[in-house]
Amino acid sequence: MPVYCVSYDLNKVGQNYAHLHDELRSSGTWWHHLGTTWLVHTSEAADQLSTRLRRALDDNDSLLVIKVTRDYAGWMPKKAWEWIERHL
Repeated sequence: MPVYCVSYDLNKVGQNYAHLHDELRSSGTWWHHLGTTWLVHTSEAADQLSTRLRRALDDNDSLLVIKVTRDYAGWMPKKAWEWIERHL
């Protein structure tokens, strides 16, 4: 199963996005450490995941769903890298 990086900008002040977070949590195994970025390990294809999550967003919000590969780098806690290694 692939791992997708899901990143979003929520542009409506005061809007309750609990439904989006619930959808992300129901997507399979997930990791969330960066504000509006989630890693999701799911059997869904990127377009399926995007379509499902899009229903929880407003028209002026933005959403990016992109497959994670082994070519990655960054500065995060050790447990984040362990999660990525375990699920890729």
